[in-house]
Amino acid sequence: MPDVYLGELIRWLALTLGTELFVVKCLITLVVMCLLCGMVGAMVVGNRMAFFSDAMAHCAFAGIALGYLSVVFSHSSRATASWLVPLVMVLFGIAIGAAMVYVRDRTGLAHDTVIGVFFALALGFGAMLVRLVREVSNVDLETFLFGNLFLIPESDLLLLLLALVLVAVVFLGRYNQLMFASFNPSLARTRRMNVTMNNYLFIIVLALVVNLSIKAVGALLINALLVVPAAAAANVSRNLRQMFWLTVAFSLTAGLVGYWVSSRFTLSIGSVRNVSFGPSGVIVVATVGLFFASMAVAAVWNRFAPIFGAPQFRRPMHNPHDPCGVDHPFGPCP
Repeated sequence: MPDVYLGELIRWLALTLGTELFVVKCLITLVVMCLLCGMVGAMVVGNRMAFFSDAMAHCAFAGIALGYLSVVFSHSSRATASWLVPLVMVLFGIAIGAAMVYVRDRTGLAHDTVIGVFFALALGFGAMLVRLVREVSNVDLETFLFGNLFLIPESDLLLLLLALVLVAVVFLGRYNQLMFASFNPSLARTRRMNVTMNNYLFIIVLALVVNLSIKAVGALLINALLVVPAAAAANVSRNLRQMFWLTVAFSLTAGLVGYWVSSRFTLSIGSVRNVSFGPSGVIVVATVGLFFASMAVAAVWNRFAPIFGAPQFRRPMHNPHDPCGVDHPFGPCP
């Protein structure tokens, strides 16, 4: 089995580096997850889809419940459950995302209105199933709200690695089309791009990343890793290419710094001694710290850049007749 070979590789790395097994597995999971969130997050922020990705993260809560119920009712083995639960989660996330786009296109309602409807549906459906799942499978769905980097099995890490390869292949082949179709669908259609297919393809990618990262950081925090590093990168970027690579770099930096802080420092209050911080929460706080640091860097640079004849980070707003549309975050089209 591939997960067995992956487990052997992790054990070899732990012995070679002279560290604990769970530390190596946690770091590999963290790096892979940060790469995934960094790659997808740049597009989420660039397309103004932060609320959409947040809804997808909360929809995963209902997908987890359906996944475990599928295992129970099909009397599946533990080995089958290791791939059946993530499969049901991803499929449910894709279905919810596709339904949001379909309803928005059919009704003409505002994006946030449609997202709010499905947000409520997924959370309500998940809350309906919490007690049932706990009774029939002894699984507490509330543990998925914040996740745990230290409890990721090799099978889930393998799925994250496969997702990283798949997302990288999709972005290498269609990243420009995905961005163009999102910024200005009308102009993309005039250039014979399949806007509908690109929109649904991005939903599949987003559902894949969100649902496979839930166990590591939780449903409540995954959206922070998707949005905040990309928002920080947008403060100090002049084009989408810079924003993409800075988002990946900021996501990795926040992940590694947050893990180091959570494993290095403890807190003592009264009789409670040496309580460690939750790694997921520290990582999210680190991303927010990067965001405010990027704001400060951009403000200082923009203040003194004209003195040295250097370009500023923040470009002037483009005019409404720009063919890229009024939602373009980086000024006029080249």
